[in-house]
Order: sequence, then C-alpha cells, then structure tokens
Amino acid sequence: MGQSVFKVEVVARGLQVPWAMVFAPDGRLIFTERVGRVRVIEKGRLREKPLAEIADCVHRGEGGLMGLALHPNFARTRWLYLAYLYEQGGLKVRVVRYRETGDALVEPKVIIEGIQGNFVHDGTALGFGPDGKLYITTGDAAQRELAQRLDRLEGKTLRLNDDGSIPSDNPFVKTPNARPEIWSYGHRNAQGMDWQPGTGLMFQTEHGPSGFDGPGGGDEVNIVERGRNYGWPVIHHRQTRAGMEAPLLEFTPAVAPGACAFYRGNKIPQWRHNLFVACLRGQKLIRVVLEGRRVVKTEDLLVNEYGRLRAVASGPDGFLYVSTSNRDGRGRPHPDDDRILRLVPA
Repeated sequence: MGQSVFKVEVVARGLQVPWAMVFAPDGRLIFTERVGRVRVIEKGRLREKPLAEIADCVHRGEGGLMGLALHPNFARTRWLYLAYLYEQGGLKVRVVRYRETGDALVEPKVIIEGIQGNFVHDGTALGFGPDGKLYITTGDAAQRELAQRLDRLEGKTLRLNDDGSIPSDNPFVKTPNARPEIWSYGHRNAQGMDWQPGTGLMFQTEHGPSGFDGPGGGDEVNIVERGRNYGWPVIHHRQTRAGMEAPLLEFTPAVAPGACAFYRGNKIPQWRHNLFVACLRGQKLIRVVLEGRRVVKTEDLLVNEYGRLRAVASGPDGFLYVSTSNRDGRGRPHPDDDRILRLVPA
C-alpha cells in the first residue's frame, strides 16, 4: 500500500529553502522562503513577485524567515502571522501579524519579540489551535538549560490571543516568576505542529540531541498538553522521569523532523487523518497511522527520492503537499531545487 497508491507532481521549482506552507480559503498556497520572502502559488502557478520581503529578517545558519500561520477567520481579517530571526543586541526571534491585501503585507503588529535566537534551534512553528489561540514553538537557542526555566521563553510552546495578549487560562499565569505566555516546556527544538482531527490533540515534531549536546538521534513526535514538561535536557531518547513526558515516537538514528501535518483530504482514503512528518536528514516522509493517542504503525515514503524534506501541508484540493530543503547548506541540490511537490493518487 506504499508508494503504489500515489504519484508525485512538481508544483513549483527553483525556490530558496521553502520553510512553511499554508492554504488560504481561496485555495492559494502561501509559503515562506528562509531568505526572507513570502511567496504565493495561485491556480497552480508560482507568482514571480513575492507577496513580501521582510526587511528586518536576518538569514543566518538555520535561521531566517520561518513560521507562518493564517488567522482562523482569515477570509474576514486577512491576518497573516510570520516568525523570523532579527538582530537586536544579538539574534532574536519575533512573531509579527500583517494584513494581507492580495499583493502585499501591510500594517505590521508585533505579537511577541525578544525571544533568544541563534543560527540553530529557533523552533518557530506557528498555528492556531481548535480553541482559536495562537501557539508558537521556541527552540532552546543552543542553550539547553533554558528549556527547563519557567522565567524564560526558550524551549517552550507559547499560547497567545490573536493580538498577542495573554489568555487568562494559561497554565503559569499565576506562578511566581514564570512567563505567563508558556503552555508547555522542556523542548529542544520543535519545528512541526498540528492538531489531530476529531480529538483536537496537539502533535509536535522535535529535533533530538545532536553530536554537540548529547548522543545523536532521539528525534521525537509528542502529544503536547497544557503545563506539561517534555524533559529536555534532563531526559531524552526513551528515557523517563516522574513529572516529565516521554515521546509518543522516538527516532534513532536521527531523521531531523521538520514540519508535520494531518492529512484531511479524501483523495487517498487510506491516508485520511494520518500524520505526515517531513524529514531533513532522514530524506523521507514518515506516515504515522494513529488511533487517538496510539500509534498503529509507521510507513516511510519518498525515501531518498527528493532529498531533504521540510514542510508538509494538507491541501483543500484533497492532495498532500511537501517541500524540499536541499539548498539549505546541508543538502545536495537537484538543478530544479528547491521544489514544492504534490502527492496525488496513482
């Protein structure tokens, strides 16, 4: 039932490290390029002119223009959210809300800023949950001890209202010296986030230790819940400790998971509501079949066929979209790279 059920079409080529992809209600595919551009694919064609180029975005190492989310009522508000690296007494991460006019982004409003950044480990997955709140993942900025500190924003999942204000029911609002934005903590570098259809559970993909801060491997898929501690750097891989959450799935050797997305389409019925994980170092797409919280099985797709895979998104047309990341300094680019691919029935 593997690759025989689908074939791959190239939707766009010649891109520069596409990082995150979302679909607007009108069917347009909007995506970020790490170098600082927001681009649009409309009616199957890549628009030559970017929707925006983010002037204060710093592209360095693995960092640049990264996370992207649309407001749940985007058709009415036209609000689009970006997460990116900037420089202010060192590298930092900010999330900014813009209004999208169709051919530009205007009226920038800073939602949160001053999060410690680095040329690695910046997190920046963005998404609105079923509760209508904005969730933001932050990396540990290569300072592992920050992930356990509740007085710091790094190595966390943050939860905010759509205007950047803090929800009164956040778990640490009344905890002395804790940052009230925090939803969960003990994360190293979560770069993927989506909510399971039916249950509303938040799933995240997270990079495990690399050579410089621990044994290799230990990449994770987690179910992330209110106020929980996901253990980094105290526990990793399959280690457990009271009061800390072990991963739902752990991958050793490393696969370097980028984004994750649930397939909400019906064009490939056997994939419906499966979780798909795009892997960079692993150079594959992992299909995770779930029953609620339980993993039924996993299947590897596109293994070594398109190189490093970064973003994955379920399209309103019922197809699954995946982006490559071969021009990120760690891949071996094909002449057409980077590309956005569409998986359609065979």
